[in-house]
Amino acid sequence: MKNLILASQSPRRRELLAQLDYQFTCCPADIDETVKIDESAVEYVERLALEKAQYIAKNQPDTTLVLGSDTCVVYAGKILGKPENLMQCLEHLTLLSGNKHQVLTAIAVVQGKFSQSSVVSTDVEFKVLSKEEIMNYWQTGEPQDKAGSYGIQGIAGQFVTQINGSYSAVVGLPLYETAQLLAEFSFPTPVQSI
Repeated sequence: MKNLILASQSPRRRELLAQLDYQFTCCPADIDETVKIDESAVEYVERLALEKAQYIAKNQPDTTLVLGSDTCVVYAGKILGKPENLMQCLEHLTLLSGNKHQVLTAIAVVQGKFSQSSVVSTDVEFKVLSKEEIMNYWQTGEPQDKAGSYGIQGIAGQFVTQINGSYSAVVGLPLYETAQLLAEFSFPTPVQSI
C-alpha cells in the first residue's frame, strides 16, 4: 500500500490536494530557497519542488510517494518572491499593476530513487492599482507570505482582470497536472481510471 506525503505546510496546497480526494499527510521541507546565479525562473521552481520532495523522501520507505511544489511570480523575467516589507510589496504590485505576468508552479513526485517533475505556467493580468490600494492591501496582512505579494484566492482576486491557464496552479497546486503525475506513479485519484 502506497502512502502520499505533501512536502508543504501551505494550507492552500493542502486544501487543493484534498479536493482531489487523496488520503495524505503533510510534512514541511526545510530547504534553502535562494535563487542560484543564472538560474531561470522555470529552473528555480522546478528545483525547489524537487528538493522539497527529496528532503522528505530520504527518510521514507520506498512505497511512499512525496509530492513537492513551489510557486513563483515572474514579471519581465524577474522573480518576485515573498515581500520582506511594505516597500517590497509596493515595488512588486506597482510592477504588476496594469500588466500581464506569469505564475510558475512546479510539482515533483519522488518515490525511492525515482522522480518526475513538471512546471505549469499561467498568465495573469492585473488592473491598474493605485498606491493607496496597495497600501490598504498590505494592511490586510494577506500579501506578507505570498510570492509576488498577492494571493489570487483572497482579497487580491479583485485585482485580476484576466487569467490564461490553470487557476489552481496560481493558488499553489495545479490539479490536473498533479493528478496526472501521481497516476504515473500508480497512485490515481479515487475517480481516475488508469
